[in-house]
Amino acid sequence: MLTHQMLEAMPEGTIFATGILLDNEDGLFMTGSGKELRWVAVRGRIADWTIYTHFADKSVEWIRAQGDKVHNNRNILKCVPCDDTALACYRY
Repeated sequence: MLTHQMLEAMPEGTIFATGILLDNEDGLFMTGSGKELRWVAVRGRIADWTIYTHFADKSVEWIRAQGDKVHNNRNILKCVPCDDTALACYRY
């Protein structure tokens, strides 16, 4: 479970979690395509963080630079379980 203390300890720009989920209501629902989506969680500059996603055929680095930002709290928590303090640091 991600905590604010963990975020503070990470260097800026750290990719601290990645994964693949289906684009459906049970997975990481973005467009409902049913395809695999790769997601990448990145620590920001001021102990904030965000998750980017795109189709799984793209690389982690490509998604970090070009992917779509995950905005829905349900999707965020499905990718990176975190406490309320860490969630409050999410960069929407």
